[in-house]
Amino acid sequence: MPELPEVETVKEVLKEQILGNRIADVKIHYESMIKTSDAKRFRQLLIGQKVVDIGRRGKYLIFELEDYHLLSHLRMEGKFFYGEEVDIKDKHVHAEFLLSDGQRLRYEDVRKFGTFHLYEKSMDLELTPSFKVLGVEPFDKTFTIDYVQGLLANKKMPIKSMLLTQKVVTGLGNIYVDEVLFASKIHPLKKSGDLTRDDLENVVNYTREILRHAIAYKGTTIRTFASAHGSDGQFQNFLQVHTKKDEPCPCCRTVIQKIKVGGRGTYFCESCQPDPS
Repeated sequence: MPELPEVETVKEVLKEQILGNRIADVKIHYESMIKTSDAKRFRQLLIGQKVVDIGRRGKYLIFELEDYHLLSHLRMEGKFFYGEEVDIKDKHVHAEFLLSDGQRLRYEDVRKFGTFHLYEKSMDLELTPSFKVLGVEPFDKTFTIDYVQGLLANKKMPIKSMLLTQKVVTGLGNIYVDEVLFASKIHPLKKSGDLTRDDLENVVNYTREILRHAIAYKGTTIRTFASAHGSDGQFQNFLQVHTKKDEPCPCCRTVIQKIKVGGRGTYFCESCQPDPS
């Protein structure tokens, strides 16, 4: 699933490609992706709108139009591709945005899990169903030790699961939570409410450090992530534990383990991240 660094990478590429364009037409081939109206209304509202800017909130892309905000969540397999206006017959192309420069922005999604949400610009996005459940951005000054401690106090949920909820800090997914917990020397099953102040400081600091590093390398490509240029990320070359089952820990040479936490494959070093039980 694209996480914050991958979505940030897609955002920056799309800004280079489509800013200033108007949407000349919209073709929706899988209507269930549209969550705020029917596909016909969605198309009518978008035609003629100019792409003013593109932002990001957590794992959401925010296309700022003249009158609307178009939100896109890529979920597990969503991808945008920009190119010449040709007859596209790929069964995984579920939306096409024809642009005023004669090019086409197409949305592909093998799993069909991605979503689109259209809101008037007068609406506060933080009050929308999409955003009101999200925690702070990792690079926001409000992401502090005290903030995290207040949210985790007395929580029995494993810290791995808690960080994946997006309610503490937004943008982290399975890959980067594993990497943050390894860097912080915290076992993924440790109860959230049992984290010490030192643990919390490490989570805050390493979240920012690892995400910055991943953004610099255009995200992580393990299976299918590609930017809107169609190019892969490179941060997979710097992963310490994620996907490293049975390989030696880069710190102590203990064999990396893989377990399930909340149904998610989770990688850790049992020596560097001791069992809290």
